[in-house]
Amino acid sequence: MKVSAQAVAMWGKIAPSHSITAIMITDDQQTIVTGSQEGQICLWDLSSELKISSKEILFGHTASVTCLAKARE
Repeated sequence: MKVSAQAVAMWGKIAPSHSITAIMITDDQQTIVTGSQEGQICLWDLSSELKISSKEILFGHTASVTCLAKARE
């Protein structure tokens, strides 16, 4: 049986650089999600003052992330 796991990495004040190929904002307008040419998905906090700060980065894709979609209930 093959077992797979997704890696999640957190970072400090400086996020790793990546070439953004897709972008999405959540319905509550508090989180920006970006996909990159390197296959990463990054989550960013968006404050009410429109300041953006890094939140987390998701690894696991082996190709560029060219599209983002959100699930609805």
